[in-house]
Amino acid sequence: MSETVPTRSRKATGTLKVNRVLVSAHTVAIIGQPVFAGGYLGGDYDMLWLHRWGADAVSFLAYAQILAALALWLVRGPRWLFWVSLLLAAGETAQYFAGLAGALDLHIPLGVALVTGMALTAIAVWRPQTWRSAR
Repeated sequence: MSETVPTRSRKATGTLKVNRVLVSAHTVAIIGQPVFAGGYLGGDYDMLWLHRWGADAVSFLAYAQILAALALWLVRGPRWLFWVSLLLAAGETAQYFAGLAGALDLHIPLGVALVTGMALTAIAVWRPQTWRSAR
């Protein structure tokens, strides 16, 4: 008995791998941010530099993730990752500027929401059933 399994083109499979790598790297980078901030608040003032550098890395990964998710959509992949990536990048941009302005009343809770959102996105991209074509 043969089971029919949907196949993806090489282009779609490669694009999926790129998205998984970017989402995973983005998740690791954003989880590092509260670690660096905590070190700074604990008295290690050099950690503020790492927190600032980490914010740049998280922003870069967010924008790269949007482009990769768009490429996945264009090779007939799911649309949801593009929209989630766009939403997370918008939140991270607000987070970045709130941090620069010292608005910790926005910066900290938004950071918690963004870390949670990225963790859930990472879980979702590694689940095979989420990659069925949306069309």
